[in-house]
Amino acid sequence: MQIRKAVITAAGRNQRNLPMQTLFDERGTERSVLNLVAREAVRAGIGDICVVVYPGDEEPYSRLLADVGARVSFIAQTEARGYAHAVFCARDFVHGEPFLHFVGDHIYVGSEANGCARQLVSAAADEGCAISAVQVTRESLLPYYGAIGGLPVEGKPGVYRIESVLEKPTPTDAEQSLMVPGLRSGQYLCFYGMHVLTPTIFEILAAMLAESEPGRASLSAALAVLAQKEQYLAMIHPGQRFDVGVKYGLFTAQLALALNGQDREEVLTELVQVLAAREMRAGKEA
Repeated sequence: MQIRKAVITAAGRNQRNLPMQTLFDERGTERSVLNLVAREAVRAGIGDICVVVYPGDEEPYSRLLADVGARVSFIAQTEARGYAHAVFCARDFVHGEPFLHFVGDHIYVGSEANGCARQLVSAAADEGCAISAVQVTRESLLPYYGAIGGLPVEGKPGVYRIESVLEKPTPTDAEQSLMVPGLRSGQYLCFYGMHVLTPTIFEILAAMLAESEPGRASLSAALAVLAQKEQYLAMIHPGQRFDVGVKYGLFTAQLALALNGQDREEVLTELVQVLAAREMRAGKEA
């Protein structure tokens, strides 16, 4: 299975500015969040990228992606029908091929020289099936992520055959449906925000969108159906994911990029100085 295309969703009406926020990458170059996400796809060997956007955002977003080194096209989500529908909007672009999928407001930071997505794309190509990156996540963070239940694949550490998927489950639901052998109590496998999906997902979404009221669907629910229709795997990813839309999300993403880059020592020195000054002030006030 060859993965040549990527779909990035960035159509949320209330989150349109997030992909435009800027950060300094590991080499100290200023880039937008969307540019960093697209570059992650290119580092994974992707040559065609489709960005699903809010109508009218095509031009400003195109300027952000002028230098990513891939063919970039835009599709406007003309109806406010949610995240799953935004993915569905890329059906004609995908044109029956497997594809890599990201959301446009998450930053991925890891130690891999070729980026975080390459390992996932390589695994999907080898297995010939859909596969999602997951991370071991503590129970208190379940309200923020989709989570999976499944069984380890023999002989492949960190790879699981997905049997169930729930979006932002309660601890009770997770305990009943998402237990994974080998994890500690109170730990679950939550989505990393990075997937390789097969065209089957569009068939599932088409049916869900047609039946749902008022025309919305859940991608996690669609992924749960996908797991029943064909082989669908999860792979633990060692990197870090940062949602720039949450409180301090942009800050923590920038800090992680800096500590993973060429300016690490300079940044650490600045952090130590800030903390030392804070302790000194606290000592004087005591």
